[in-house]
Amino acid sequence: MPVELAVTLIRAVNTHTLTREEIDALLQTEGEQAKALYRAADQVRAEHLGEEVHLRAIIEFSNYCVRNCLYCGLRRDNRLLTRYRMAPEEILAAARQARDEGYWSIVLQSGEDPAYTVDDLAGLIQRIKEKLDVAVTLSLGDRSRDDYRRLRDAGANRYLLKHETADPALFARLRPGTTLERRLQELRWLEELGYQVGAGNMIGLPGQTVETLVSDILLLKDLCVEMAGIGPFIPHPDTPLATSPAGSLEMTLKVLAITRLLLPHTHLPATTAVATLDPAGRRRALQAGANVVMPDLTPAPYRQHYDIYPGRGRPAGEGAASFAWWEREMAAIGRKVAIGYGHILRDDGFHGVVDGHRRPC
Repeated sequence: MPVELAVTLIRAVNTHTLTREEIDALLQTEGEQAKALYRAADQVRAEHLGEEVHLRAIIEFSNYCVRNCLYCGLRRDNRLLTRYRMAPEEILAAARQARDEGYWSIVLQSGEDPAYTVDDLAGLIQRIKEKLDVAVTLSLGDRSRDDYRRLRDAGANRYLLKHETADPALFARLRPGTTLERRLQELRWLEELGYQVGAGNMIGLPGQTVETLVSDILLLKDLCVEMAGIGPFIPHPDTPLATSPAGSLEMTLKVLAITRLLLPHTHLPATTAVATLDPAGRRRALQAGANVVMPDLTPAPYRQHYDIYPGRGRPAGEGAASFAWWEREMAAIGRKVAIGYGHILRDDGFHGVVDGHRRPC
């Protein structure tokens, strides 16, 4: 390994800082040099987060969406998709099943569906928190600041709102009618309201450059997010990007690993998308800095219709996404499943938000 690369990795492990030029160089690594990057990221993960993998059970309760994003199978103009909405009692029942199975953290995810009012969602969150004693993450897309406040007051702990790309022009082109500026404003609102904030980006979007990926990583560092969902772009046949090539697993792993070097305490999922590209993708992500897995516990009648990209589904042998299955899977790579809510806890004992502000990364 070149001395310069070794020095860069050692410094990143110790200081969690990299220049734009250094990030660019790390994104260009291949072969043994890329493996050295993954090992450095795994070292940072182990030192700051230990060997535990946090499981977050996803319940995808609606695939209706008012947005028309060029990359997503749930886009408004996809007339081939069978649409569904789960009733609040169904959502609560799915959450109860997850808690009974052993999950301490629930993710409520949907398209941007105005059929669920903020009162509906707040009431549902309150019932889940009161009855099930779980952490609740929301992934509902764009909402007003008042809506975010209401949902936080109802008990929501986290909000995942991926920035998708740090390139404003690319963002606007891929997400018609929206702007990166507005998305970043919403992420700031979420921070001010006391959420544990999640952002993240896609790798391999048509029109994306390596320089854009550098900006993505530095944006996550600047935002000091508690979560970062980083996954490959996978083209959907019923979208305008149907013929575009998929993102690279290797580039996804490099972005993930560099993000881990810069954000030692942030929860980084090994996404379903990496497992879709390669059956070994999830394990590889967990060995390159990831520390979270998000099993899909959407009820069977609906799961197949949450079709954001093709090939989604549970890994072979996963069965009903049982907690015990994941315990065996993690043990096979020398890791163990975490027990508890999975809130961020920094080395100095700092947890969450103080006086409306988080400490810098």
